[in-house]
Amino acid sequence: MKHFATKLIAWHGKDGRQGLPWQSVRDPYAVWVSEIMLQQTQVATVLERYPRFMKRFASVKKLAAAPLDDVLAEWAGLGYYTRARNLHACAKQVVEEFGGRFPSDPILLEQLKGIGKSTAGAIAAFAFHERAPILDANVKRILARLFGVGGAVQEKAVNDQLWLLAKELLPKNPTDMPVYTQALMDFGATWCTSRKPVCISGEKKCPFAKDCQANLSDQVLLLPRKVIKARSPEFDCDMLLLRHGDDVLLQRRPEKAIWGGLWSLPESAWRAREKNSASRVEKSEGNLTAMELFKLVLPDETTSIALKNGKSMERGLEIKHVFTHRRLWMQIWHMSGSSAMKFSGGDLQWVSLRQLGKYGLPQPIKLLLQGLSLARGDDLKN
Repeated sequence: MKHFATKLIAWHGKDGRQGLPWQSVRDPYAVWVSEIMLQQTQVATVLERYPRFMKRFASVKKLAAAPLDDVLAEWAGLGYYTRARNLHACAKQVVEEFGGRFPSDPILLEQLKGIGKSTAGAIAAFAFHERAPILDANVKRILARLFGVGGAVQEKAVNDQLWLLAKELLPKNPTDMPVYTQALMDFGATWCTSRKPVCISGEKKCPFAKDCQANLSDQVLLLPRKVIKARSPEFDCDMLLLRHGDDVLLQRRPEKAIWGGLWSLPESAWRAREKNSASRVEKSEGNLTAMELFKLVLPDETTSIALKNGKSMERGLEIKHVFTHRRLWMQIWHMSGSSAMKFSGGDLQWVSLRQLGKYGLPQPIKLLLQGLSLARGDDLKN
């Protein structure tokens, strides 16, 4: 398609997003952080959190030197915590292998922890003016519609075809790469959207209306082809909210688990949720005994201590949390105990309600404990 880059850049000057804090930035560290943060997070949320993250970790060396718990705590609420762990690991890699300076070559960038081919292209384009293509979900949708690519973007052959198109459409002048790359992102996010592209609404005229194969064949909402997703599996688990005074017992989650590396409440193994809602209700009416709960959520060596020193146990809220590919119902059980119960070690740790803001917590657990803290007049802040 002739003059695609020129038309897109002209469109951005008139209708693209302007004034975002990561725009017009050449610092590869700042570009990298913004690209990772914008993955699977709304721009409005990133607008609030990005400046705060950059203030706390002002350079790749400061991020690399920070404890992982500090990074996870600052990332709390943004979700997909693997991104935060990869940020920390990548920062260490840049410091150790590249002397604290990001490489300009997209191939080298792609070898860094948590940086895929498209993110590598974005960093290279924005920070180093490299003629490197990107291919995020927005760009895939734009190209599939423009060129009438009918297969599902998850298919390797289709994905390879889109990468070739993305490379062929790059502007000839390397200095145009930052605005061109930003324009691609903005066009897909604001005009060539999944459900309400401007060519359907008729409110604005798309600069590519006469060239777009999907528009010419009346298939805009059919491309790219969508794959029917299987129903998300559903699970139940029990969680123990064990307290002594102003302290609560937390447990660090395994690195490779969901919410990996975060601090949460001790929990049981996840169980497949019963499909029959009536049977679920019948089972939920019966309370666990303290011993049964301790055996489910605590290490063997602590169950006898907890049972001996724990006070009355009460059934609390059942919290539903929706992940990208699964749903979880968490049954909260409240219990308080004497000072003799304050065992710790391994992945268990007693934490003051006033200090919770220093720990990376899953959002539903953070909200639960925040409500508990506020009820006591405490202050839970990051």
